[in-house]
Amino acid sequence: MADTATTASVAAASAANASSDAPPFQLGKPRFQQTSFYGRFRHFLDIIDPRTLFVTERRLREAVQLLEDYKHGTLRPGVTNEQLWSAQKIKQAILHPDTNEKIFMPFRMSGYIPFGTPIVVGLLLPNQTLASTVFWQWLNQSHNACVNYANRNATKPSPVSKFIQGYLGAVISAVSIAVGLNVLVQKANKFTPATRLLIQRFVPFPAVGRLSCRHAPGCSSLCKASCAWQPSAWPCHWPSASSHRCQRDHVSSPRSQWNLPQ
Repeated sequence: MADTATTASVAAASAANASSDAPPFQLGKPRFQQTSFYGRFRHFLDIIDPRTLFVTERRLREAVQLLEDYKHGTLRPGVTNEQLWSAQKIKQAILHPDTNEKIFMPFRMSGYIPFGTPIVVGLLLPNQTLASTVFWQWLNQSHNACVNYANRNATKPSPVSKFIQGYLGAVISAVSIAVGLNVLVQKANKFTPATRLLIQRFVPFPAVGRLSCRHAPGCSSLCKASCAWQPSAWPCHWPSASSHRCQRDHVSSPRSQWNLPQ
């Protein structure tokens, strides 16, 4: 019955889509081909598109209703593939796929760049004091942990204590690495002042990079980077067309290899 309804929706939209450049709409599937890096790249650009941050409540309701109409075969005539893809993009950017609740704006994937960029700038500020180093490392790890928690796999509830432990471990490790390297560089008498300043500019990178996969349990940066660059790791749906969470369960390598929750 559901297949018949979906077929009816496709037929209702086919005439309006005859001259459209958008691919045929598939509910819950990525818009772009995932067999090439370029397709995955465009898929990720869609996910982090900051324009979805400005979608109104009314527009969100319309997008959700449009997808429901498509699902139940009651799609009105004249709806194009482009409209359906846009509706799915809006829904996935704002609503958690498991709880169907709105994700707090700074912690959405579409908000990662606008809300994360100021933190990156703060990490790279020159002539930082001990207090400023600790503050920016703490803020960075806190933001990443909140993003991971907000986009977590809610179908498998985890105790809050597990997230807190991961968060505290990430903050302590990042601050320790950053402060320790700064102290070592300052005590390195063999370096000229210019060289010392240059090296200090790069101190945030090992602190952030080392902890990229040690935030509160969730998708790690290692997983994201591998999924984007290594075709052999696919099919991987992080974030999938219907979910913001990693779904590497079906990949041959164990999840522990990717520092992801079991």
